[in-house]
Amino acid sequence: MDFIGRHHDLMVLQSQLDVVVQGKGADRGRSVIVTGRRRVGKSRLVQHFCDTSPIPSVVFQATHHRNPDAERADFVATVAASGLDASPLVVGTHPTDWNHALRVLASTLPDDGPVIVVIDEVPWLAAMDPSFEGALQTVWDRYLSRKPVLLLLVGSDQSVMESLQDHDRPFFGRASMLRIDPLTPADLMDMTGLAPVDAIDAWLITGGLPQVATSWEPEETVTSFVGRSFEDPLSPLLISAELTLLGEFTRSVQSRGILEALGAGERTFSTIARTAGGSSPLASGTLTPLLTSLTDKRVIVGCQPLSTTPDTRNRRYRLADPYLWFWLSFGARALPLAERGLGRSALPSVTASWPSWRGRAVEPLIRESLTRLCLRDGILDTAVVGGWWNRQNNPEIDLVGADRSPVATRIGFVGSIKWRDRQPFSHEDYAGLIRSAPSVPGAAEAPMVAVSATGFAEGLPLARQWTADDIVDAWR
Repeated sequence: MDFIGRHHDLMVLQSQLDVVVQGKGADRGRSVIVTGRRRVGKSRLVQHFCDTSPIPSVVFQATHHRNPDAERADFVATVAASGLDASPLVVGTHPTDWNHALRVLASTLPDDGPVIVVIDEVPWLAAMDPSFEGALQTVWDRYLSRKPVLLLLVGSDQSVMESLQDHDRPFFGRASMLRIDPLTPADLMDMTGLAPVDAIDAWLITGGLPQVATSWEPEETVTSFVGRSFEDPLSPLLISAELTLLGEFTRSVQSRGILEALGAGERTFSTIARTAGGSSPLASGTLTPLLTSLTDKRVIVGCQPLSTTPDTRNRRYRLADPYLWFWLSFGARALPLAERGLGRSALPSVTASWPSWRGRAVEPLIRESLTRLCLRDGILDTAVVGGWWNRQNNPEIDLVGADRSPVATRIGFVGSIKWRDRQPFSHEDYAGLIRSAPSVPGAAEAPMVAVSATGFAEGLPLARQWTADDIVDAWR
């Protein structure tokens, strides 16, 4: 696949390599931690970077749950087969530990020419051999950092990869961090030729995951794509979640239950506890650490109302990935039907629930898009966009722009989202916003804004009006 939308990531990697080539760093070597959730395209990106660079490279891919002795032997074999001038000298070497294996790598790297070294799936190596991190630090400090090498450490478990930078971990302060994000709505619009509002729909369903997104045919409708995907039990839309996201993040029935509760639309601690617990609600002492773990792994997001008054007890949870949300809402039920040749029979449930599901799923995207627009264009002195709600969700304010979060000192605007197929944002919608806005602490004088998929009625006294075109443009 083409690396649509990957220009910035490739530019960052090239800038790090340029420092190595030009010898401008404090050390001759540079190390970069490359992370992002599974299936987002990290391995393809770094392989493409290596393949298109004139600089020689060594790329090692770890294997899940492999014996550490076999893993180290394969690592050295990869180095021996790399084609570096000194690589034949290490053929047949049998490393006794990771310190030895990494020193073998260092011995093959030239002193007078740069090399790219990729170690992919670092969390698997660290899980199978706890000495890996310490060995990496030792060999980096004594040998690798003195060579003209760009070391790319790649991994999908974001909490593990980010913890490599913790001050009490061996590799602290020795690497930069590059997070690879999914494709954006603008990327999907460019890939598919869809109109902005349809490209946003495509992004909500695919989550911007390359393997799923690239299966969307040019100018294909939501109904056509979902129906075609549901007919094929091996389609990327149906299998990606089960094979990767759920397989990685649900190591217990309880974790799976939490994700299913969120996929069903539950948002509060108490309703998640009841739904995930089955016959009896999950105890707070059980649910809290599971939510914390899933949040650390960036699988779910916990949000609190944004205003000038703190409200830490009114937290709402949601799935971070819209594709996983779509799969849990619709794909999980379609998969067994697809395996029996009946996948298209699951399409009516999508059609019936699509307006309400899309209306909820698009809100986090719109908030992030407006945050980008406000920061880029200096709109209404706003640096972050969130929402506000009370315990009864009455009212629930879609948009609150502020100078900071989670507790603001100044509210820049209050607004509403109406993401409908035909009806524009109306005077009735504006009247409802006017009635609800004073409930937001600190928003008494805040201007009113709105976002609509299908335009606005004439004569609305809104400070700002944004459409689907603006939401996509935020990602340009």
